[in-house]
Amino acid sequence: MRPTEDNYRHKGLRKKLTDGIRAKGISDEKVLNAIHAIPRHFFLDSAFDETAYEDKAFPIGEGQTISQPYTVAYQTQLLEIKNFDKVLEIGTGSAYQACVLAEMGAQVYTIERQKKLFDANKSFAVLKKYPSIKLFYGDGYEGLPTYAPFDKIIITAAAPEIPQKLIEQLKPGGMMVLPLGSGEIQRMMRITKLENNSLKEEVFDHFSFVPMVEGKK
Repeated sequence: MRPTEDNYRHKGLRKKLTDGIRAKGISDEKVLNAIHAIPRHFFLDSAFDETAYEDKAFPIGEGQTISQPYTVAYQTQLLEIKNFDKVLEIGTGSAYQACVLAEMGAQVYTIERQKKLFDANKSFAVLKKYPSIKLFYGDGYEGLPTYAPFDKIIITAAAPEIPQKLIEQLKPGGMMVLPLGSGEIQRMMRITKLENNSLKEEVFDHFSFVPMVEGKK
């Protein structure tokens, strides 16, 4: 069972979490405000109620995790989200990252390859608050060509290489943020698609994500 009550204790823990993320170097106030606004314990089983605001990843089933809040904030800050940005997210998972993006004013198109997680999110009450999030069941490597182009793309799993089909779905001037690498540790990358369709690559810190897998289950 997922909890539905957000009390003063939860809000206090959320403020402490937000302050901790700020201390780790996240400076975008819109990102910090979104983390502070969203009840993370709603995205986890009630057994995690005491620990939901620790800056850690937790299992959500199907071999997937809800990402560490700092990691969510880090990727989101690199995306430089503006109001009404059209964002493609690869790997819905718990939908926490999608809600952070929506809280910041983005229009979110999010793909999940695990049918059980996709079905769970379809009936997840928290998502009713965010009509700007559209859920899709499918293969993240294929993206959503019907809805392209996108201003921003975020990949929340480790890609062994930059997915070419997703680059094609990015607007000129748009940005993709992804953990790149096939080992246990990846480098966070920001790829900017320039007006002449060439790519500018920026390399950031090391992270550890579950691998990005082709197909759907």
